[in-house]
Amino acid sequence: MTTSPPTNSPIAKAHGRFIRGSVSKVRRVLDQIRGCSYREALIMLEFMPYRSTGPITKVLRSAVANAENNLGLDPASLVITQAFADMGPSMKRYRPRAQGRAYAIKKQTCHISIAVTAQTDS
Repeated sequence: MTTSPPTNSPIAKAHGRFIRGSVSKVRRVLDQIRGCSYREALIMLEFMPYRSTGPITKVLRSAVANAENNLGLDPASLVITQAFADMGPSMKRYRPRAQGRAYAIKKQTCHISIAVTAQTDS
């Protein structure tokens, strides 16, 4: 459920790349904050019990800082319009097992993207 911003409102984006963690675990958090205001999203992220909330909070704060410094928008009026995670490269590691075997372990990474825009009361 992505809400499309008005056509004339500026959009500020931020990306977090090569974040350690699986895409599915990050997406379940992003689905909760998509469409929320900046303050609501911060409160939700603070009390969620997931490890992925830390990097998501960093990217969200970066997007808001971009909106404030580059576009001159008020942080209190910002709404998260886009929030998605894409798969990054996987690091391949091997764990020794019985009788000389080796099991492959994939340490997954993801790319987090968040876009915010000013909420219009119309």
